[in-house]
Amino acid sequence: MGCAVSAVPALSCRAVVKDYERSHLGRVIRTRALDGLDLEVRAGEVFGLLGLNGNGKTTAMKLALGLLRPTSGSVSVFGKPSGVPSSLAEVGYLPELPYFYPYLSPREALRFYGALSGLARAEIDARIPPLLERVGLSAAADRKAGEFSKGMLQRLGLAQAVLHRPRLVLLDEPVSGLDPLAVHDVRVLLRALNEDGCSLLMASHSISDVERLCARVGILVNGRLARVVEQKEWADEPGRLEAIFVHTVRPGGARP
Repeated sequence: MGCAVSAVPALSCRAVVKDYERSHLGRVIRTRALDGLDLEVRAGEVFGLLGLNGNGKTTAMKLALGLLRPTSGSVSVFGKPSGVPSSLAEVGYLPELPYFYPYLSPREALRFYGALSGLARAEIDARIPPLLERVGLSAAADRKAGEFSKGMLQRLGLAQAVLHRPRLVLLDEPVSGLDPLAVHDVRVLLRALNEDGCSLLMASHSISDVERLCARVGILVNGRLARVVEQKEWADEPGRLEAIFVHTVRPGGARP
C-alpha cells in the first residue's frame, strides 16, 4: 500500500461555494451546501472532518472526487484540478456504505475495480493476495460478497480504495455501524496506510475515532470551516475535542 509523500497539499479547497438546485412547481430552489470553504489537507497527514448532518462533509468529498463541480472556487488534488484523470489516479474512496455485486468474490471484485483503474491484469493479480491479507480477507477471498457482514464489506471497500495505490484516501464514516473488533481492525489498517505515507481525509460522527487517528480536525458549520483544531489542543485532556466541537457548532458558540 506504499504512498509517496509530496510537499504539495494533498487536497486544497479555495473559496469553494456549492449550490444545489431543484425545480418545484416551476420554481428553481437553491440550497447552499458549501459557502466559501477553505480547506487544506497536508501531504502525509490524517485530517478529520466533523460537522452536523447537512453541513457539507459529503459534498466536500464529492468535489474532491470530481463527482460534483463547485459553483465557484477551486478544488485541487496534489496541485491538479479535481476530476481530471491525473488527479483521479491519486485518489481512493471508501463510502459509508460500500456496495459490491453480491455474486462476486473479493478477488473478482478487485479484478473488476483494478481494470477500471487502468491496471494491467498481471499487476492486479500480483497486488490482490497481499492486499487481502492486509485487510484480513485472505480466508474469504473466494466467498461471495453477498454473504459478508458489514465489517467484511468495509474491509473489502478499503482494499478497493487502495488497490491502485493512491496518495490520498477519502473515508466517509469508515467505522459507522461496525462492531468493536471491526472498529479496532479498521483503525489499525488506517494507521498503517498513513504510516506508508498516504494522506487521509476522514469524515466522521465518531469523535473518539477522530481523536485517535487525526493530526488535525476541521469543524464544518453551515458549509464553512468554522475552526481547525490541532491534536495538541485535545491530546492531554479526555473529552476536550468533544467540548470544542459542541461549542463550535452551537449557535453563538464561543471558543472554549
